[in-house]
Amino acid sequence: MPSQDDRQPLFAVTAPGLEPLAQAELRAMGIHGAAQAGGVAWTGGADDLYAANLRLRTASRVTVLAAEFRARTFFELERHARRVPWERWVPRGGAVRLRVTSRKSKLYHEGAIAQRVLEAVEHRVGPLAGGGVVADEEGGEDAGDAQMFIVRFVRDACTIRADASGALLHLRGYRQALARAPLRETLGAAMLLGSGWDGTAPLVDPMCGSGTIPIEAALIARGIAPGLANPERAPRGYAFTAWPEFDAARWSAAVDRAREEIRPSAAVPVLGSDRDQGAIEAAAANAARAGVPDDVEFSVRPISAIDPPPGPGWIVINPPYGVRVGERDPLRNLYAAVGRTLRDRCPGWTLALLSPDHALERQVGMPLDEALRTSNGGIPVRLVAGRVPQGR
Repeated sequence: MPSQDDRQPLFAVTAPGLEPLAQAELRAMGIHGAAQAGGVAWTGGADDLYAANLRLRTASRVTVLAAEFRARTFFELERHARRVPWERWVPRGGAVRLRVTSRKSKLYHEGAIAQRVLEAVEHRVGPLAGGGVVADEEGGEDAGDAQMFIVRFVRDACTIRADASGALLHLRGYRQALARAPLRETLGAAMLLGSGWDGTAPLVDPMCGSGTIPIEAALIARGIAPGLANPERAPRGYAFTAWPEFDAARWSAAVDRAREEIRPSAAVPVLGSDRDQGAIEAAAANAARAGVPDDVEFSVRPISAIDPPPGPGWIVINPPYGVRVGERDPLRNLYAAVGRTLRDRCPGWTLALLSPDHALERQVGMPLDEALRTSNGGIPVRLVAGRVPQGR
């Protein structure tokens, strides 16, 4: 059986628009990947695989390319699928979960494709627990104990990828108490990194909700890998730890290296506030679960009453979007009030705002440049940033 020392094609999956951020994160680890639509591709060994899962802040999952081939008939699919070394990722008696999509291909019936692939897996590793499970396209957020494979047909070309992450990487484990419309951890980190904040200047989120942005900021400021976001600094679970070729010693060394890089405290103030008492209580509980309760200062206050520390620093906000009819007028007033408050209280600071449209951005009344485009909860958004001018 091949060793995980062998270099293999790896891919870090991201939300659209976050590919350059994940590429920069990998580069900081010494991994030089190519940004593509939907993620970053590179060739690496077990150390790369372990580090990417443990450390990437903006990626959704990491996968390994298991096979690539063309098939226009089920006979061809069966022949190629039986050659895939499934035993590298599935132990005997293990569970398998498939996500199958087919676009513009002769083999268009996704259920029939899944059936042939599951039969091929059993041909090499024996009967599977539960006989295998076919997931929908989204695949849910947690694959449980089943090893997931992503099978994609596009114009008769098939790619099969083994998921190395298990639960999606935004599930750090700390966010159990939620406010309304919570922001995914990966997008919170992307807002910080995309705005140019690097943990060396004060950070304020005056609409923090359940605290995702300030908590992710505290993790960055202390150099805590997102996979260690808990008081014990114990790694969260990953699919690759159940692979037959899993190297426990190398994984332990990767975790130890990440722990050694953690700084004892944040060198700059990180503040989160919200007018909702319940949101702040949820945020404080989440910060404690992330192991950064002393690195974030939370308070209950409206944005008009923010009290920034000595700066300049960064104001990073995910404001309401107003997707329902009748919400636009109050939102225009809110965005205008944000601009007035920041000009009065935070001149010279950098504002980074996740915005659903240009009209609302203009209400802020300051020049803002696009840093990235992505989506949040299915809504197209862009991160815009700019220097806050003096009040007038």
